[in-house]
Amino acid sequence: MVLAYHFIFSAYGFWLPNDPRGSWSDTIRRYELLRFGSATKVSTPRSLAGTPHNVDLRVRAKDALMYKPVQFTGTQARAIYRGFVIAAAEAEYRLLALAILPDHTHLLVGRHGYHIDRIASHLKSKATRQLNIESLHPLSACPRSDGTFPSPWSRNYWCPFVDSEKYLRQAISYINNNPIKSGLPRQSWRGIPSG
Repeated sequence: MVLAYHFIFSAYGFWLPNDPRGSWSDTIRRYELLRFGSATKVSTPRSLAGTPHNVDLRVRAKDALMYKPVQFTGTQARAIYRGFVIAAAEAEYRLLALAILPDHTHLLVGRHGYHIDRIASHLKSKATRQLNIESLHPLSACPRSDGTFPSPWSRNYWCPFVDSEKYLRQAISYINNNPIKSGLPRQSWRGIPSG
């Protein structure tokens, strides 16, 4: 039985659809990225982040993006957290662990009646709205013709299901230790367990 969902939301430009390590994408929507290879869809639920790959190729592909890849600041991370809390209050999500890194976010959400697509959309939407409310949107220098800003998030997300108490403990530990592994301080978010 599913106990929780481990959402990984990538910031815009973090993990491209043709990342040489693989991706969840089967389409490339930006013509300029095609010269760096076709989509690299994989089906494994295992993280591919540590897989050896051509780093130079990945960096050159990011340079071809329409906007500079998003790097969240600490102030923006706090706004994202507040957006997640608003979504959680609206839908009664149980937030079990959270790590907001400059280029991606890990969020563990207890089992819920909503489909994971709806939960992911709700969480990302409220986080983006909060960035806008606080005038912290990372792509505010790139307004579209209608005055709105491009999403600071990649289109898709990754969400392994947590189906045992053992895996739940491992997921919480992994998320809480993720900032430290990235050379950042341990994070503590009010109302979300941190240890």
